[in-house]
Amino acid sequence: MAAPEEQDLTQEQTEKLLQFQDLTGIESMDQCRHTLEQHNWNIEAAVQDRLNEQEGVPSVFNPPPSRPLQVNTADHRIYSYVVSRPQPRGLLGWGYYLIMLPFRFTYYTILDIFRFALRFIRPDPRSRVTDPVGDIVSFMHSFEEKYGRAHPVFYQGTYSQALNDAKRELRFLLVYLHGDDHQDSDEFCRNTLCAPEVISLINTRMLFWACSTNKPEGYRVSQALRENTYPFLAMIMLKDRRMTVVGRLEGLIQPDDLINQLTFIIDANQTYLVSERLEREERNQTQVLRQQQDEAYLASLRADQEKERKKREERERKRRKEEEVKQQKLAEERRRQNLQEEKERKLECLPPEPSPDDPESVKIIFKLPNDSRVERRFHFSQSLTVIHDFLFSLKESPEKFQIEANFPRRVLPCVPSEEWPNPPTLQEAGLSHTEVLFVQDLTDE
Repeated sequence: MAAPEEQDLTQEQTEKLLQFQDLTGIESMDQCRHTLEQHNWNIEAAVQDRLNEQEGVPSVFNPPPSRPLQVNTADHRIYSYVVSRPQPRGLLGWGYYLIMLPFRFTYYTILDIFRFALRFIRPDPRSRVTDPVGDIVSFMHSFEEKYGRAHPVFYQGTYSQALNDAKRELRFLLVYLHGDDHQDSDEFCRNTLCAPEVISLINTRMLFWACSTNKPEGYRVSQALRENTYPFLAMIMLKDRRMTVVGRLEGLIQPDDLINQLTFIIDANQTYLVSERLEREERNQTQVLRQQQDEAYLASLRADQEKERKKREERERKRRKEEEVKQQKLAEERRRQNLQEEKERKLECLPPEPSPDDPESVKIIFKLPNDSRVERRFHFSQSLTVIHDFLFSLKESPEKFQIEANFPRRVLPCVPSEEWPNPPTLQEAGLSHTEVLFVQDLTDE
């Protein structure tokens, strides 16, 4: 859950906050937010100001101490190369220079005073960046219209995106700030920046981002990099896990000199990129190994879970089987008990057996399926149902059966049916005074 002071951030500010923390490596989220608020959420200016602090340049929001800040040149040295304008030569040159010096001084002094006063009257429109990509594309088009299409490949994105890509791809990022009003900008672009050997070096060894300082995006980067003069080039790379300015080239520099200076900066800092690549590969390998271990653990966990599931299913299957057997036994027991009770009820309801000397009596010998014989007398007037009930009440008789007569061979209708709703009497069935009847087991049918 976000801290109370972070809950009022917009989505854009939250994204900038996380991006700034990733670029600078600052762990404290409060410190990241404080720094961005000081820079009006200008992430490029905040990042560069943070980098400058690490390199020994005082922050614009932190005034320098009374004594010069001690810089560890072994770890935070920035290679700086400034090309001064050529000194006047000869008596005529120095005379012209000394004559124009007061006018030049007065002109630039008045111009600076005018610009300073203008800031209080009307804010600099360049301070509001509304379309950074549009600024880049506009500069590219104007550059090509003036100097042609033979130039280094421009990065078509914002400064922040260029920093992210250079960090992700572990490449050098060369930043060029174009001063439209500077007297050396035109010659630098035409003769140096568009030189074939310079184009080849930049396109093969680094990313190239450029913009005019008259554009809001270029002005914002200018405020972050704090150039002193034009043309201005800055080399930026990932160093000690932070995007760091490792070289500054200022002034009108010739093609061969530019190639030498860029090559020197690359060679001097290449080991940092190599080290970072090795560390990144090691981190990637560690991450891949951890991922493989996690996958193996998950596979083992899933296998164990599958075994446990099968064991539970087997236990459940056995439990259900045992429960079914138990229910079957209970049902069988209840059925037998009900059958026994039915036999006893039928036996109690049987009419008395007639005496042997009763002329209306019938002596029947029953042959059971187990080859045993049972004999009993019945009355001619009694229904065949009585015969069935008598046999049903016997312990050794089957649960379901039918009674057959042999001469003629027929099945006696002892149980009500569609054909015989009311079973006939023994006399109506054509039985004689002595009969042998066969009991046919129908239990399994």
